[in-house]
Amino acid sequence: MYKPEPHEYDQYYHKYISLVAEPDIRDAFKAQPGGLRTVLGGLDEAKGTFAYENGKWTIKEVLSHLIDGERIFAYRMLRISRGDETPIEGFEQDGYIENSNANNRSFADLLDEFELSRKSNVIFLNNLDAAGLARMGTASGLPISVRALANISIGHVRHHLNILNERYLGQV
Repeated sequence: MYKPEPHEYDQYYHKYISLVAEPDIRDAFKAQPGGLRTVLGGLDEAKGTFAYENGKWTIKEVLSHLIDGERIFAYRMLRISRGDETPIEGFEQDGYIENSNANNRSFADLLDEFELSRKSNVIFLNNLDAAGLARMGTASGLPISVRALANISIGHVRHHLNILNERYLGQV
């Protein structure tokens, strides 16, 4: 699976796609759950409710956001790859986090959920042909391809891992 062409996504998503250097993303896509587990799996549960600033998400809420993103990107990839041309609505991430119950969950549970979601998506993407990967649709009012969504999924996790490393993990 390869990098999308610039016409396959809106410039807004470049911040995520630019974090994906690999020309073939399959290995990176499979490796991310283990990478998250390496970074977050050894943290004490009490540190999971740390937020670097008042009003910011906690570490567990960031992880819950990654799970939400994984599911939403997967839903978008499924619909677009199957030729569904119905525009797909956006979502309000803060409302999702407010209702996630993330801070009452264990790191192991959150990491397992991300890993299982990603494993399912790996299988799904590995079974799409070139036409399915390149198929275009509309999500959040913007044109996007399945291939771009897969790259965004990787870049989204990397973006938040960078934030966790820069603003959270050095302080807990």
